[in-house]
Amino acid sequence: MFKHVEASAPALGVAAVAVNATTPQAIAAAFADAAQQGAGAVIVAADAFFSGQGPQIAAAAARHRLATISLYRDHARAGALISYGQNVAEFHRQAARYVDRILKGTRPAELPVEQPTKFDLVINHKTASALGLAIPQELLVFADEVIE
Repeated sequence: MFKHVEASAPALGVAAVAVNATTPQAIAAAFADAAQQGAGAVIVAADAFFSGQGPQIAAAAARHRLATISLYRDHARAGALISYGQNVAEFHRQAARYVDRILKGTRPAELPVEQPTKFDLVINHKTASALGLAIPQELLVFADEVIE
């Protein structure tokens, strides 16, 4: 993912820096490193490790005043600025449909590859205010959830 962010950054007039965390304890250090490098925002990688780390990520982001976006809805609920990602409930329904078909005799190789079709945008307006950011009304209207 970082390669794509890094390639897009110049067109936006920003620089991309990579910081890494592979344990819950390393999250705070990664955010401190990002802040020390002058980051204004953090994009949390799409990684299973980060899916359950919302509170730690939100706390580190708040401590260093870094706007943070993730694909996990619970991160925004925990205090990250924005989440935009696949609707997990729909993903589980889709998986259940696949299991049902397999249990009824369909060979897995016969099942089509499907991409997510429902994505959720969650904006934490409280976090935006704390960071001094104004979220455009046009974006708030499109959000699936706005946290006040």
